[in-house]
Amino acid sequence: MVIGRKQEKAILDDALKSDRSELVVVYGRRRIGKTYLVRNMYRDSIRFELSSLHRGTLNDQLKNFHLALSAHRKHAGPPADWLEAFHRLGEHITKDRSRRKKVIFIDEFPWLDTRRSRFLPAFSNFWNSYASKRKDLVVVICGSAASYMISKVIKNKGGLHNRISQRIQLMPFDLVETEQLLQWRGVKFTRYDILRVYMAMGGVPHYLEKIAPGESVAQALDRLCFQRNGPLSAEFDNVFASLFDRSENHEAIVRVLGHVRKGLTRTAIARKSGLASGGTLTKTLTELEQSGFVQRYMPYRGVKDPLFRLIDEYSMFYIKFMEKSVPGRGGYWVKLQGGASYRIWSGFTFETVCMKHVDQIKFALGISGVHSEDASWIEKNGDKGAQIDLLIDRDDNVINVCEMKFVNAAFKIDKKYSSELANKVELFRRSTGTRKSVMLTMITTYGILENMYSRQTVQNELTMDDLFVTL
Repeated sequence: MVIGRKQEKAILDDALKSDRSELVVVYGRRRIGKTYLVRNMYRDSIRFELSSLHRGTLNDQLKNFHLALSAHRKHAGPPADWLEAFHRLGEHITKDRSRRKKVIFIDEFPWLDTRRSRFLPAFSNFWNSYASKRKDLVVVICGSAASYMISKVIKNKGGLHNRISQRIQLMPFDLVETEQLLQWRGVKFTRYDILRVYMAMGGVPHYLEKIAPGESVAQALDRLCFQRNGPLSAEFDNVFASLFDRSENHEAIVRVLGHVRKGLTRTAIARKSGLASGGTLTKTLTELEQSGFVQRYMPYRGVKDPLFRLIDEYSMFYIKFMEKSVPGRGGYWVKLQGGASYRIWSGFTFETVCMKHVDQIKFALGISGVHSEDASWIEKNGDKGAQIDLLIDRDDNVINVCEMKFVNAAFKIDKKYSSELANKVELFRRSTGTRKSVMLTMITTYGILENMYSRQTVQNELTMDDLFVTL
Protein backbone atom coordinates (compact mmCIF):
# COMPACT_ATOMS: atom_id res chain seq x y z
CA MET A 1 0.00 0.00 0.00
CA VAL A 2 1.27 3.46 -0.90
CA ILE A 3 0.07 6.06 1.63
CA GLY A 4 -0.70 9.53 0.26
CA ARG A 5 1.48 10.64 -2.67
CA LYS A 6 -1.62 11.47 -4.72
CA GLN A 7 0.10 13.62 -7.34
CA GLU A 8 3.18 11.41 -7.53
CA LYS A 9 1.12 8.26 -8.08
CA ALA A 10 -0.84 10.00 -10.84
CA ILE A 11 2.40 10.96 -12.63
CA LEU A 12 3.75 7.41 -12.49
CA ASP A 13 0.42 5.96 -13.58
CA ASP A 14 0.18 8.36 -16.54
CA ALA A 15 3.70 7.40 -17.64
CA LEU A 16 2.67 3.74 -17.70
CA LYS A 17 -0.43 4.51 -19.79
CA SER A 18 1.12 6.89 -22.31
CA ASP A 19 1.66 5.96 -25.95
CA ARG A 20 5.38 6.73 -25.94
CA SER A 21 8.46 5.94 -23.92
CA GLU A 22 8.90 8.05 -20.79
CA LEU A 23 11.98 9.17 -18.87
CA VAL A 24 10.97 9.88 -15.27
CA VAL A 25 13.25 11.51 -12.68
CA VAL A 26 12.51 10.93 -8.99
CA TYR A 27 14.59 12.66 -6.34
CA GLY A 28 14.34 13.43 -2.64
CA ARG A 29 16.25 13.04 0.58
CA ARG A 30 17.32 9.76 2.15
CA ARG A 31 14.59 7.68 3.84
CA ILE A 32 11.77 9.55 2.10
CA GLY A 33 10.32 6.52 0.30
CA LYS A 34 11.47 6.92 -3.32
CA THR A 35 12.32 3.26 -3.88
CA TYR A 36 9.18 2.10 -2.08
CA LEU A 37 6.98 4.31 -4.24
CA VAL A 38 8.47 3.18 -7.56
CA ARG A 39 8.57 -0.51 -6.66
CA ASN A 40 4.98 -0.56 -5.44
CA MET A 41 3.55 1.46 -8.31
CA TYR A 42 5.41 -0.59 -10.92
CA ARG A 43 5.56 -3.94 -9.15
CA ASP A 44 4.19 -5.91 -12.13
CA SER A 45 5.98 -3.90 -14.84
CA ILE A 46 9.64 -3.73 -13.80
CA ARG A 47 11.78 -5.66 -16.26
CA PHE A 48 15.16 -4.52 -14.95
CA GLU A 49 16.14 -2.93 -11.65
CA LEU A 50 19.59 -1.75 -10.61
CA SER A 51 20.34 -0.70 -7.04
CA SER A 52 23.62 1.21 -7.17
CA LEU A 53 26.48 0.89 -4.70
CA HIS A 54 27.30 3.78 -2.38
CA ARG A 55 30.91 4.85 -2.97
CA GLY A 56 31.46 1.87 -5.30
CA THR A 57 34.25 2.04 -7.87
CA LEU A 58 33.59 1.85 -11.61
CA ASN A 59 34.46 -1.86 -11.58
CA ASP A 60 32.18 -2.43 -8.58
CA GLN A 61 29.26 -0.72 -10.31
CA LEU A 62 29.77 -2.61 -13.59
CA LYS A 63 29.95 -5.93 -11.76
CA ASN A 64 26.79 -5.04 -9.85
CA PHE A 65 25.08 -4.20 -13.15
CA HIS A 66 26.23 -7.54 -14.58
CA LEU A 67 24.80 -9.46 -11.61
CA ALA A 68 21.46 -7.62 -11.84
CA LEU A 69 21.16 -8.35 -15.56
CA SER A 70 22.29 -11.95 -15.10
CA ALA A 71 19.03 -12.66 -13.31
CA HIS A 72 17.40 -12.24 -16.74
CA ARG A 73 20.14 -12.86 -19.30
CA LYS A 74 23.49 -14.64 -18.92
CA HIS A 75 26.78 -13.07 -20.04
CA ALA A 76 30.32 -14.33 -19.72
CA GLY A 77 31.44 -11.50 -17.46
CA PRO A 78 30.90 -7.87 -16.49
CA PRO A 79 30.74 -5.32 -19.32
CA ALA A 80 33.94 -3.45 -20.15
CA ASP A 81 32.29 -0.03 -19.81
CA TRP A 82 28.90 1.64 -19.56
CA LEU A 83 28.35 1.73 -23.32
CA GLU A 84 28.54 -2.05 -23.40
CA ALA A 85 26.42 -2.31 -20.25
CA PHE A 86 23.54 -0.36 -21.75
CA HIS A 87 23.90 -2.23 -25.05
CA ARG A 88 23.34 -5.46 -23.12
CA LEU A 89 20.34 -3.92 -21.39
CA GLY A 90 18.88 -3.01 -24.78
CA GLU A 91 19.32 -6.59 -25.98
CA HIS A 92 17.51 -7.86 -22.90
CA ILE A 93 14.55 -5.51 -23.41
CA THR A 94 14.36 -6.29 -27.16
CA LYS A 95 13.88 -10.01 -26.43
CA ASP A 96 10.83 -9.22 -24.25
CA ARG A 97 7.92 -9.59 -26.67
CA SER A 98 5.25 -8.36 -24.27
CA ARG A 99 3.16 -5.48 -25.61
CA ARG A 100 2.74 -3.98 -22.14
CA LYS A 101 4.84 -1.08 -20.94
CA LYS A 102 8.15 -2.23 -19.51
CA VAL A 103 9.85 -0.38 -16.65
CA ILE A 104 13.61 0.05 -16.24
CA PHE A 105 14.38 1.27 -12.72
CA ILE A 106 17.82 2.61 -11.79
CA ASP A 107 18.03 3.47 -8.09
CA GLU A 108 20.58 5.95 -6.69
CA PHE A 109 21.53 7.05 -10.17
CA PRO A 110 24.20 9.58 -9.03
CA TRP A 111 26.30 6.85 -7.39
CA LEU A 112 26.91 5.29 -10.82
CA ASP A 113 28.55 8.43 -12.18
CA THR A 114 31.98 7.76 -10.70
CA ARG A 115 35.03 9.73 -11.74
CA ARG A 116 36.08 9.15 -15.38
CA SER A 117 33.40 6.49 -15.79
CA ARG A 118 31.67 8.21 -18.73
CA PHE A 119 28.44 6.93 -17.26
CA LEU A 120 26.20 9.91 -18.06
CA PRO A 121 27.12 10.06 -21.79
CA ALA A 122 26.53 6.30 -22.05
CA PHE A 123 23.12 6.58 -20.39
CA SER A 124 22.22 9.55 -22.62
CA ASN A 125 23.15 7.48 -25.65
CA PHE A 126 21.00 4.59 -24.42
CA TRP A 127 17.99 6.86 -24.05
CA ASN A 128 18.44 8.75 -27.32
CA SER A 129 19.48 5.89 -29.61
CA TYR A 130 17.36 3.10 -28.14
CA ALA A 131 14.75 3.79 -25.43
CA SER A 132 13.20 6.96 -26.90
CA LYS A 133 12.68 5.24 -30.27
CA ARG A 134 10.38 2.68 -28.67
CA LYS A 135 6.89 3.29 -27.35
CA ASP A 136 6.79 0.72 -24.58
CA LEU A 137 9.36 1.84 -22.00
CA VAL A 138 9.30 3.78 -18.77
CA VAL A 139 12.84 4.51 -17.60
CA VAL A 140 12.85 5.69 -13.98
CA ILE A 141 16.04 7.16 -12.57
CA CYS A 142 16.05 7.85 -8.88
CA GLY A 143 18.49 9.66 -6.58
CA SER A 144 18.88 11.12 -3.10
CA ALA A 145 21.47 13.71 -4.16
CA ALA A 146 19.04 16.40 -5.27
CA SER A 147 21.77 18.77 -6.47
CA TYR A 148 23.12 16.12 -8.86
CA MET A 149 19.67 15.16 -10.14
CA ILE A 150 18.81 18.79 -10.86
CA SER A 151 22.10 20.07 -12.27
CA LYS A 152 23.34 16.96 -14.10
CA VAL A 153 20.04 15.44 -15.26
CA ILE A 154 17.08 17.82 -15.22
CA LYS A 155 19.15 20.83 -16.34
CA ASN A 156 21.53 18.76 -18.48
CA LYS A 157 22.90 20.69 -21.45
CA GLY A 158 24.16 17.64 -23.31
CA GLY A 159 22.47 14.46 -24.47
CA LEU A 160 19.66 14.64 -21.89
CA HIS A 161 18.72 18.24 -22.63
CA ASN A 162 14.90 18.49 -22.66
CA ARG A 163 14.59 14.70 -22.60
CA ILE A 164 12.96 14.37 -19.17
CA SER A 165 9.27 13.46 -19.48
CA GLN A 166 8.31 13.84 -15.82
CA ARG A 167 10.06 14.89 -12.63
CA ILE A 168 9.00 14.06 -9.10
CA GLN A 169 10.54 15.72 -6.06
CA LEU A 170 9.44 13.48 -3.24
CA MET A 171 8.98 15.53 -0.09
CA PRO A 172 8.29 14.43 3.50
CA PHE A 173 4.71 13.54 4.35
CA ASP A 174 2.41 16.33 5.42
CA LEU A 175 0.34 15.94 8.57
CA VAL A 176 -2.62 14.16 7.00
CA GLU A 177 -0.33 11.65 5.24
CA THR A 178 1.45 11.09 8.56
CA GLU A 179 -1.90 10.45 10.20
CA GLN A 180 -2.82 7.94 7.46
CA LEU A 181 0.48 6.09 7.80
CA LEU A 182 0.23 5.80 11.59
CA GLN A 183 -3.39 4.63 11.40
CA TRP A 184 -2.46 2.03 8.78
CA ARG A 185 0.24 0.73 11.14
CA GLY A 186 -2.21 0.54 14.04
CA VAL A 187 -0.82 3.50 16.00
CA LYS A 188 -3.74 5.15 17.81
CA PHE A 189 -2.62 8.73 18.36
CA THR A 190 -4.76 11.83 18.69
CA ARG A 191 -3.99 14.65 16.30
CA TYR A 192 -2.24 16.51 19.10
CA ASP A 193 0.04 13.50 19.59
CA ILE A 194 0.61 13.16 15.84
CA LEU A 195 1.59 16.82 15.78
CA ARG A 196 4.07 16.25 18.62
CA VAL A 197 5.62 13.29 16.79
CA TYR A 198 5.78 15.32 13.58
CA MET A 199 7.55 18.17 15.38
CA ALA A 200 10.28 15.73 16.47
CA MET A 201 10.63 13.50 13.39
CA GLY A 202 9.05 15.42 10.55
CA GLY A 203 7.19 13.54 7.85
CA VAL A 204 9.93 11.06 6.94
CA PRO A 205 8.11 7.73 6.42
CA HIS A 206 11.10 5.59 7.45
CA TYR A 207 11.21 7.32 10.84
CA LEU A 208 7.44 7.20 11.40
CA GLU A 209 7.27 3.49 10.60
CA LYS A 210 9.45 2.76 13.63
CA ILE A 211 6.74 3.87 16.07
CA ALA A 212 5.17 0.77 17.62
CA PRO A 213 1.43 0.37 18.26
CA GLY A 214 0.67 0.80 21.95
CA GLU A 215 3.49 3.25 22.63
CA SER A 216 2.84 6.76 23.87
CA VAL A 217 4.63 9.67 22.18
CA ALA A 218 7.07 9.89 25.09
CA GLN A 219 7.80 6.15 24.99
CA ALA A 220 8.36 6.20 21.24
CA LEU A 221 10.72 9.18 21.33
CA ASP A 222 12.63 7.76 24.30
CA ARG A 223 13.15 4.43 22.56
CA LEU A 224 13.98 5.79 19.12
CA CYS A 225 16.05 8.83 20.03
CA PHE A 226 17.40 8.68 23.57
CA GLN A 227 18.09 5.06 24.42
CA ARG A 228 21.38 3.38 23.63
CA ASN A 229 21.38 2.11 20.03
CA GLY A 230 18.12 3.93 19.33
CA PRO A 231 17.29 3.68 15.60
CA LEU A 232 17.40 7.46 15.16
CA SER A 233 20.22 8.27 17.55
CA ALA A 234 22.91 8.34 14.83
CA GLU A 235 20.77 9.37 11.88
CA PHE A 236 21.91 13.01 11.86
CA ASP A 237 25.48 12.23 10.78
CA ASN A 238 24.42 9.49 8.39
CA VAL A 239 21.86 11.51 6.48
CA PHE A 240 24.27 14.30 5.48
CA ALA A 241 27.18 11.99 4.73
CA SER A 242 25.02 9.95 2.36
CA LEU A 243 23.63 12.96 0.51
CA PHE A 244 26.48 15.42 0.07
CA ASP A 245 30.15 15.62 -0.76
CA ARG A 246 31.96 17.71 1.86
CA SER A 247 28.97 17.18 4.13
CA GLU A 248 30.76 18.98 6.99
CA ASN A 249 29.79 22.27 5.30
CA HIS A 250 26.14 21.26 5.21
CA GLU A 251 26.21 20.19 8.85
CA ALA A 252 27.83 23.49 9.84
CA ILE A 253 25.03 25.51 8.26
CA VAL A 254 22.31 23.27 9.69
CA ARG A 255 23.81 23.61 13.17
CA VAL A 256 23.95 27.40 12.87
CA LEU A 257 20.31 27.57 11.80
CA GLY A 258 19.34 25.00 14.43
CA HIS A 259 20.56 27.26 17.24
CA VAL A 260 18.51 30.31 16.28
CA ARG A 261 14.77 30.73 16.66
CA LYS A 262 14.31 32.67 13.44
CA GLY A 263 15.93 32.60 10.03
CA LEU A 264 19.29 34.13 9.15
CA THR A 265 20.56 36.04 6.15
CA ARG A 266 23.30 34.62 3.97
CA THR A 267 25.79 37.06 5.50
CA ALA A 268 24.88 36.00 9.04
CA ILE A 269 25.18 32.32 8.12
CA ALA A 270 28.66 32.88 6.71
CA ARG A 271 29.74 34.75 9.85
CA LYS A 272 28.36 32.22 12.31
CA SER A 273 29.43 29.08 10.40
CA GLY A 274 32.92 30.27 9.51
CA LEU A 275 32.34 29.44 5.83
CA ALA A 276 33.60 31.94 3.28
CA SER A 277 30.84 33.97 1.65
CA GLY A 278 31.50 32.71 -1.87
CA GLY A 279 30.67 29.93 -4.28
CA THR A 280 30.99 27.14 -1.71
CA LEU A 281 28.45 28.79 0.60
CA THR A 282 26.06 29.39 -2.29
CA LYS A 283 26.37 25.79 -3.48
CA THR A 284 25.89 24.39 0.01
CA LEU A 285 22.80 26.49 0.72
CA THR A 286 21.34 25.56 -2.66
CA GLU A 287 21.87 21.86 -2.00
CA LEU A 288 20.25 22.12 1.43
CA GLU A 289 17.27 23.90 -0.14
CA GLN A 290 16.94 21.37 -2.94
CA SER A 291 17.05 18.50 -0.44
CA GLY A 292 14.34 20.00 1.78
CA PHE A 293 16.40 20.83 4.87
CA VAL A 294 16.43 24.60 4.52
CA GLN A 295 13.86 26.99 3.10
CA ARG A 296 14.42 30.47 1.74
CA TYR A 297 11.86 33.07 2.86
CA MET A 298 11.56 36.34 1.04
CA PRO A 299 11.03 39.36 3.28
CA TYR A 300 7.99 41.53 2.72
CA ARG A 301 8.74 44.40 0.32
CA GLY A 302 11.72 46.66 0.45
CA VAL A 303 14.22 44.18 1.91
CA LYS A 304 16.50 42.42 -0.53
CA ASP A 305 18.18 39.80 1.66
CA PRO A 306 16.17 36.59 2.03
CA LEU A 307 16.09 34.66 5.27
CA PHE A 308 17.17 31.01 5.42
CA ARG A 309 15.37 28.88 7.96
CA LEU A 310 15.93 25.27 9.03
CA ILE A 311 12.70 23.38 8.29
CA ASP A 312 13.80 19.79 8.90
CA GLU A 313 12.15 18.83 12.17
CA TYR A 314 14.44 15.89 12.96
CA SER A 315 17.56 18.06 12.59
CA MET A 316 16.09 20.70 14.90
CA PHE A 317 15.14 18.05 17.44
CA TYR A 318 18.56 16.41 17.29
CA ILE A 319 20.46 19.67 17.77
CA LYS A 320 18.18 20.87 20.54
CA PHE A 321 17.80 17.72 22.61
CA MET A 322 19.45 14.56 21.30
CA GLU A 323 23.04 15.59 20.66
CA LYS A 324 23.90 16.42 24.26
CA SER A 325 21.79 13.74 25.90
CA VAL A 326 23.27 10.73 27.66
CA PRO A 327 21.70 7.46 26.47
CA GLY A 328 19.52 5.98 29.20
CA ARG A 329 16.87 3.39 29.83
CA GLY A 330 13.85 5.65 29.44
CA GLY A 331 11.92 8.54 30.90
CA TYR A 332 14.22 11.19 29.43
CA TRP A 333 11.64 12.87 27.21
CA VAL A 334 8.99 12.91 29.93
CA LYS A 335 11.32 14.97 32.14
CA LEU A 336 12.08 17.45 29.35
CA GLN A 337 8.46 18.17 28.43
CA GLY A 338 7.79 20.39 31.40
CA GLY A 339 10.80 22.66 31.00
CA ALA A 340 11.31 26.08 29.46
CA SER A 341 13.57 24.63 26.77
CA TYR A 342 10.74 22.39 25.60
CA ARG A 343 8.25 25.26 25.49
CA ILE A 344 10.59 27.41 23.41
CA TRP A 345 11.36 24.54 21.02
CA SER A 346 7.72 23.49 20.63
CA GLY A 347 6.58 27.03 19.90
CA PHE A 348 9.22 27.58 17.24
CA THR A 349 8.74 24.14 15.68
CA PHE A 350 4.96 24.55 15.52
CA GLU A 351 5.55 27.78 13.58
CA THR A 352 7.75 25.85 11.15
CA VAL A 353 5.10 23.14 10.72
CA CYS A 354 2.45 25.78 10.02
CA MET A 355 4.67 27.50 7.46
CA LYS A 356 5.12 24.17 5.67
CA HIS A 357 1.34 23.77 5.59
CA VAL A 358 0.57 27.21 4.22
CA ASP A 359 -1.57 25.73 1.41
CA GLN A 360 -3.79 24.10 4.03
CA ILE A 361 -3.99 27.43 5.87
CA LYS A 362 -5.10 29.20 2.68
CA PHE A 363 -7.69 26.48 2.07
CA ALA A 364 -9.09 26.92 5.58
CA LEU A 365 -9.26 30.67 5.03
CA GLY A 366 -11.16 30.10 1.79
CA ILE A 367 -8.54 31.84 -0.35
CA SER A 368 -7.07 28.94 -2.33
CA GLY A 369 -8.36 30.52 -5.53
CA VAL A 370 -6.96 33.98 -4.73
CA HIS A 371 -3.43 34.73 -5.90
CA SER A 372 -1.24 35.46 -2.89
CA GLU A 373 2.38 35.58 -1.81
CA ASP A 374 3.86 34.35 1.46
CA ALA A 375 6.54 36.38 3.18
CA SER A 376 8.14 37.23 6.50
CA TRP A 377 8.59 40.69 7.99
CA ILE A 378 10.90 42.11 10.60
CA GLU A 379 11.23 45.61 11.99
CA LYS A 380 14.16 46.46 14.24
CA ASN A 381 13.46 49.60 16.21
CA GLY A 382 15.02 49.29 19.64
CA ASP A 383 12.60 47.82 22.17
CA LYS A 384 9.65 48.38 19.83
CA GLY A 385 10.79 46.03 17.07
CA ALA A 386 8.56 43.24 15.84
CA GLN A 387 8.66 40.18 13.63
CA ILE A 388 6.03 38.33 11.62
CA ASP A 389 7.13 34.87 10.54
CA LEU A 390 4.25 34.32 8.14
CA LEU A 391 2.06 36.81 6.35
CA ILE A 392 -0.13 36.14 3.34
CA ASP A 393 -0.33 39.08 0.95
CA ARG A 394 -3.48 38.58 -1.13
CA ASP A 395 -4.59 40.12 -4.42
CA ASP A 396 -8.06 40.75 -2.99
CA ASN A 397 -6.69 43.66 -0.92
CA VAL A 398 -6.13 41.71 2.31
CA ILE A 399 -3.03 40.71 4.26
CA ASN A 400 -3.28 37.89 6.80
CA VAL A 401 -0.81 38.31 9.64
CA CYS A 402 -0.42 34.83 11.15
CA GLU A 403 0.33 34.20 14.82
CA MET A 404 0.97 30.57 15.80
CA LYS A 405 0.70 29.13 19.31
CA PHE A 406 1.28 25.56 20.48
CA VAL A 407 -0.50 24.73 23.77
CA ASN A 408 -2.34 21.73 25.18
CA ALA A 409 -5.59 23.61 25.76
CA ALA A 410 -7.61 26.45 24.33
CA PHE A 411 -5.32 29.46 24.08
CA LYS A 412 -6.22 32.48 26.19
CA ILE A 413 -5.50 36.00 24.95
CA ASP A 414 -5.14 38.33 27.93
CA LYS A 415 -4.94 42.09 28.02
CA LYS A 416 -1.13 42.19 27.74
CA TYR A 417 -0.92 39.84 24.78
CA SER A 418 -3.84 41.57 23.05
CA SER A 419 -1.94 44.84 23.34
CA GLU A 420 1.23 43.23 21.93
CA LEU A 421 -0.70 41.91 18.93
CA ALA A 422 -2.38 45.23 18.26
CA ASN A 423 0.95 47.05 18.47
CA LYS A 424 2.57 44.55 16.08
CA VAL A 425 -0.19 45.03 13.50
CA GLU A 426 -0.03 48.81 13.84
CA LEU A 427 3.76 48.86 13.51
CA PHE A 428 3.44 46.71 10.38
CA ARG A 429 0.91 49.13 8.88
CA ARG A 430 3.07 52.18 9.56
CA SER A 431 6.37 50.60 8.55
CA THR A 432 5.13 49.13 5.26
CA GLY A 433 2.64 51.84 4.37
CA THR A 434 0.20 49.18 3.20
CA ARG A 435 -3.31 50.26 2.24
CA LYS A 436 -4.66 46.74 2.40
CA SER A 437 -6.85 45.42 5.19
CA VAL A 438 -4.66 43.66 7.75
CA MET A 439 -6.34 40.68 9.43
CA LEU A 440 -4.81 38.96 12.43
CA THR A 441 -5.04 35.19 12.00
CA MET A 442 -4.46 32.95 15.02
CA ILE A 443 -3.41 29.35 14.41
CA THR A 444 -3.48 27.25 17.57
CA THR A 445 -3.78 23.61 18.57
CA TYR A 446 -7.20 23.67 20.26
CA GLY A 447 -8.54 27.11 19.35
CA ILE A 448 -8.91 30.35 21.27
CA LEU A 449 -10.77 30.85 24.52
CA GLU A 450 -13.34 33.47 23.61
CA ASN A 451 -13.24 36.66 25.64
CA MET A 452 -13.35 40.40 25.09
CA TYR A 453 -9.69 40.50 24.02
CA SER A 454 -9.99 37.75 21.44
CA ARG A 455 -13.09 39.35 19.95
CA GLN A 456 -11.45 42.74 19.51
CA THR A 457 -8.09 41.43 18.30
CA VAL A 458 -8.54 38.31 16.13
CA GLN A 459 -10.20 38.26 12.72
CA ASN A 460 -9.52 34.62 11.72
CA GLU A 461 -9.12 31.57 13.95
CA LEU A 462 -7.70 28.22 12.80
CA THR A 463 -6.80 25.09 14.74
CA MET A 464 -4.45 22.18 14.15
CA ASP A 465 -7.34 20.28 12.52
CA ASP A 466 -7.16 22.75 9.64
CA LEU A 467 -3.61 21.50 8.94
CA PHE A 468 -4.80 17.89 8.55
CA VAL A 469 -6.36 18.37 5.12
CA THR A 470 -5.73 16.59 1.83
CA LEU A 471 -5.48 19.07 -1.02
